[in-house]
Amino acid sequence: MSARAADAQLPGGRLLDCLVIGAGPAGLTAATYLARFHRDFVVVDGGKSRARWIPSSHNFPGSPSGIAGPELLAKLRAQATSYGACIEQGHVVRLERDGDCFMATADDGHRWRARLVVLATGVVDVMPAMVGLEAGIDSHRVRLCAVCDGYEASDDDIAVLAPADDAIHHALFLRTFSQRVTAICSDASQPSAECAAQAAKAGIRVLPEAISMRCDAHGCVVETATGEHRFDTLYPVLGSDAQSGLARAFDADLDSNGELLVDAHMQTTVDGLYAIGDVVSALNQISVAVGHAAIAAAAIHNRLPHNWREQQPD
Repeated sequence: MSARAADAQLPGGRLLDCLVIGAGPAGLTAATYLARFHRDFVVVDGGKSRARWIPSSHNFPGSPSGIAGPELLAKLRAQATSYGACIEQGHVVRLERDGDCFMATADDGHRWRARLVVLATGVVDVMPAMVGLEAGIDSHRVRLCAVCDGYEASDDDIAVLAPADDAIHHALFLRTFSQRVTAICSDASQPSAECAAQAAKAGIRVLPEAISMRCDAHGCVVETATGEHRFDTLYPVLGSDAQSGLARAFDADLDSNGELLVDAHMQTTVDGLYAIGDVVSALNQISVAVGHAAIAAAAIHNRLPHNWREQQPD
């Protein structure tokens, strides 16, 4: 029987200092810090980090030539494991109290017990129904974050797909990068008078509800009641689902988007439960997630019982 299988069958199992749930940039950075603090912990990786969608990021510090999301994840994983971090594949479906500790259970029945838990579970973007969507993301014709890559879309013919007012708000942000920005309604909603006036002032065209969409090597084509319209770049802004369900079971405080509220040490309103990265109510950026991880890992190390270094045997 494997150590993992044996652990799963024990009523209590091994007690970790910390369990990190999620292996995106936030979780892997926390792993490097905790490993360098000589802490006993495990990272559980569900394999669905949002970063895997990034064809190339040019605003992550230290990557002047850009870095692809999968490459960044591989580098962060290699760094963490080089210090002995244990990363296990699994999808945690339940988190509960186990006395003064936490018990996490995966969908395959495996369990982990830990004094403290870090949620680095991120968010899942709502994607549009579009022919060629993944190819569009790979070719930068479909972009998912104007903060991350609006610069790369400078002077493109840009479209934003969202409910009317949201589309206009995001189009206004993108006017920093291009003179040609169009707001396309993702539903039958109509812009408010205030948003319509802002769009007119900024020279933003507003199109009615998208009927169909496709992406090819030359850009994105959106059909509306006014006909077909081709764009160099399309930003779908349809929201995201915060993966905060494990904390909801403890009635942790959330913002209106379902993202977790935390204190200065990245602890949620549940004692001993920390959160970092996109699942936290904050600007959803890799550099922010990395900062979250550093703050949380240092706070966790200082909170745990001392693990003073003893003289090593010859």
